[in-house]
Amino acid sequence: MSDRRYFLKLLGLSLLTTQLAATNKRSLRVASAVSPQPILKPPRLKVCDTIAVVSPATMIYKHQLKYVNLVLGQQKLKVKVGTHVLDQYGYLAGKDIDRAADINAMFADDEVKALLTTTGGWGSSRILPLLDYDLIRKNPKIIIGYSDITALLLAIYARSGLVTFHGPFGTSIWNKFSVNYLKSILFEGKAMTLQPPTNIVETITSGKARGQLVGGNLSVLTAMVGSNFLPDWGGKILFVEEIREDIYRVDRMLTHLSLAGVLQQLEGFVFTQCTRCLDEEDNFPTLTLWQVLVDHIRPLGIPAWYGTAIGHIRNKFTVPLGVEVEIDSDRGTIKMLETAVV
Repeated sequence: MSDRRYFLKLLGLSLLTTQLAATNKRSLRVASAVSPQPILKPPRLKVCDTIAVVSPATMIYKHQLKYVNLVLGQQKLKVKVGTHVLDQYGYLAGKDIDRAADINAMFADDEVKALLTTTGGWGSSRILPLLDYDLIRKNPKIIIGYSDITALLLAIYARSGLVTFHGPFGTSIWNKFSVNYLKSILFEGKAMTLQPPTNIVETITSGKARGQLVGGNLSVLTAMVGSNFLPDWGGKILFVEEIREDIYRVDRMLTHLSLAGVLQQLEGFVFTQCTRCLDEEDNFPTLTLWQVLVDHIRPLGIPAWYGTAIGHIRNKFTVPLGVEVEIDSDRGTIKMLETAVV
């Protein structure tokens, strides 16, 4: 009898383990799979439209909000400020539920035609589970920002199919270069060719490729791998940018994208800028950024280059996520094959 009880106990444990393993596998599939939505383009902006100002990440001060109002007024846009824009919760612009509520409310508001984020820093990823992606899809609007806002742009694109825009914050420098590209794409609805303003292109692998353009800040994107807030990577053109990172950390993040199978699915790759990225101090041996890029990207055999006007820089393109583009890695161009707004 004791042997029989022991056998049944082992059998029960075995069945339980099998069930748990199957459940875990199903959970992993659910977590990693996002049903692709048909691409949805927001309406273009017009003079005197109302644009909402929201703070999804780090807190801002009153004088910064005053500056945002000023630059939007210069573009002849009306401003509607989110209820919690000036909230503070530690380094965040208020509680997660409140920052998300502002975004949901502005997408639901018929008066609002676009959402402008105030700044980056950290915090956008914390609110991703609190956003109403069905609401966003039913009320397509322009949303724009960069850096930490990468999380918001990628999640909305992945979960709702809405084209989102990597471009200036409200607190960015709104100079002639940046404003011209923003107006050409968002107001005039042009399919632009994004040509680097100076000869800064360093070709990793020559060639041309077509695909949907996605990307943003490298560290933010990498930290999202494994979540269900990223798009399918098959056939995509990926651009990434970074600021103030040691080269070994860039190496680590690209290694992670490779181990996760992201890089192997791409049609093309652009490392746009690594602003103030550092080598190791104290004369410790290091790879250069170029060596790291060549090690990770050249074996993929896809068109790729370093250098264009996207990232933590003064002169920046407005870049639509989700539209079809053609890249030329010898010229460093990103040619939009369709408009990003309707």
